[in-house]
Amino acid sequence: MPGQWLVLLLVGLIAGVASGMFGIGGGVVIVPLLVILGFGLLPAIGTSLGALLMPVGIFAVIEYYRAGKVKFGIAAPIAAGLVGGILVGAEIAQSLPQSTLQRLYGAFLLWIGWRFAEPRKLWVRWRSHQPAPRPPEETQVTTAWGWLLLLGLGAGVLAGMFGIGGGAIIVPALVGLLKFDQKLANGTSLAALLLPVGLGGVITYYREGYLDPAAAVVVAVGLAVGALGGARLALGLPSYRVKQFYGFFLIALSLRFLFFDWLVALLGRG
Repeated sequence: MPGQWLVLLLVGLIAGVASGMFGIGGGVVIVPLLVILGFGLLPAIGTSLGALLMPVGIFAVIEYYRAGKVKFGIAAPIAAGLVGGILVGAEIAQSLPQSTLQRLYGAFLLWIGWRFAEPRKLWVRWRSHQPAPRPPEETQVTTAWGWLLLLGLGAGVLAGMFGIGGGAIIVPALVGLLKFDQKLANGTSLAALLLPVGLGGVITYYREGYLDPAAAVVVAVGLAVGALGGARLALGLPSYRVKQFYGFFLIALSLRFLFFDWLVALLGRG
């Protein structure tokens, strides 16, 4: 039905803007929206991974690359770790209860988001009318490939379990642990997610009947367009401001994992 496709396209556009702006795959937005539209949890996760299997971030990656905010040598080992991690995560998702892990992950995102957004400092600056700091945007960063591979593996497990791209783990790790500039972390994360790293997980969900290929294609189209807009928006802002926005985004995202089970139950009763 045309109306249904338009709604799915809008889902992709919304997720795409978040993807391009914050360096995430977009699944953290897609999955809850699909559930609201009537998808079951596992079909929503499978369809989200199916949409993310396509190179939906290509236009956003090009924008970041033109701005010098992509390190392909760093993205490659992360992508390699994602391949194995997503397959493992997909198997776990279909064999174990996820409620406890979801809430732990939600608490983790809440903590990371609070550190990124620094709302208390924002409040003090607002009360005292102090200008926000503008730290230099450093792009000369390197780290051991083994740590990057491990980062990709961990992000992949969560991606396979929850239908996300993995950027919600990759970006905070690159910024918080490896001291990447926010925009560089965004661009590098999107580059790592560009390849079909979730193929193993997609096959697993498809074999179990938890993937709607047509819906995934429509969502992917919206993702590609929205990600370009999100990337341009992020590149037009100072890195410290993008970091703050990302922090508030993670705080909102943490609520998705902390209360997602209750949302599903509520919709099921409705």
